[in-house]
Amino acid sequence: MRASLLHPGGRMTVEHRPVPKPGSAEVLVRIGAVGVCGSDSHYLRHGRIGDHIVTEPIILGHEAGGVIVDVGDTVSRTRLGQRVSIEPQRPDMASRESRRGRYNLCPHMRFFATPPVDGALCEYVTIGETFAHEVPAEVSDEAAALCEPLSVAIAAIRKAEVGMGDSVLIAGAGPIGLLCAQVARASGVGRIVISEPDSLRRDMAVNFGATDVVEPGAGALPGGDVDAFVDASGVAAAVVAGVRSLRPAGRAVLVGMGADDMTLPTSVIQNREIVLTGVFRYANTWPTALSLIGSGRVDLDAMVTGRFDLDEVPAALDADRTPGSIKAIVYPGGVPESVRFESTSRDSSAWRPFVNPATHVDKEVQQ
Repeated sequence: MRASLLHPGGRMTVEHRPVPKPGSAEVLVRIGAVGVCGSDSHYLRHGRIGDHIVTEPIILGHEAGGVIVDVGDTVSRTRLGQRVSIEPQRPDMASRESRRGRYNLCPHMRFFATPPVDGALCEYVTIGETFAHEVPAEVSDEAAALCEPLSVAIAAIRKAEVGMGDSVLIAGAGPIGLLCAQVARASGVGRIVISEPDSLRRDMAVNFGATDVVEPGAGALPGGDVDAFVDASGVAAAVVAGVRSLRPAGRAVLVGMGADDMTLPTSVIQNREIVLTGVFRYANTWPTALSLIGSGRVDLDAMVTGRFDLDEVPAALDADRTPGSIKAIVYPGGVPESVRFESTSRDSSAWRPFVNPATHVDKEVQQ
């Protein structure tokens, strides 16, 4: 099979590797589409994320979907031909965390595209059968891949514990921030404020669920009256401002990857009894993700702004530097003709189930 490899030092190549064989309880998936995550771009540019360092060639990519083409000995052959979304985790299901249902925190986790574990920017991968989630016909290949970042947003909004009539402040209108806005709206949240310094991303946020958008330092953030704060930026100043925006007993959820340490307003946290927590990946989110997509309450297809084949992976990993880019998709088998000639800078204003008519203004998004 063909695979895109990142080498130490940042060089990328496309090489041939053996097609993996599924273990007894695994399936072999022919990859249809792979979403590019900020972590993939970070590995390319910096060669590491925290303690995870690229010391040997590695296949990136952990947002993926495809078709089951082979199964292990204990897997029903009725699964052959199923279209699936891959939950890219291999936990030790006997660990204490896994037995508690928190398998995302398993200390023995082997996660796609986290050194030294290979990811999905290749033609075939294996995964445990329970982590290959069947997708219905109405879910596109691209949406099947993007169930992974959607799962991060679902985990974040679950931890924020917001619902009908509540309010949430989200820092950052990147892919995760926009997905958090969509999930919050689908959960019945009445007020969704997104804080974002980039004007183009603020315009996009209105089309993806935000009822209000503010520019940090210029727009007025909610003053101690929102029920929850979700940081999808990793910026220390945004975290501090978000914590200060919470009402008493509000919840702050940290999703964005920023500095290892930051100074927080501890007196605010203590005096208002604010609950502060983090999100590390997800657990038990795929059924919810597929329900949200299938019902139309979340639109992942509208977030795709670029499509690339395996030979164009370096360009795909740099697509986040293009103004207006939200999500790049890589097709290891080649970009299908059915989408090849679609605009690679879709105007997200074409999709509007979540638009607040009181705040929305039509604008052509310049890509």
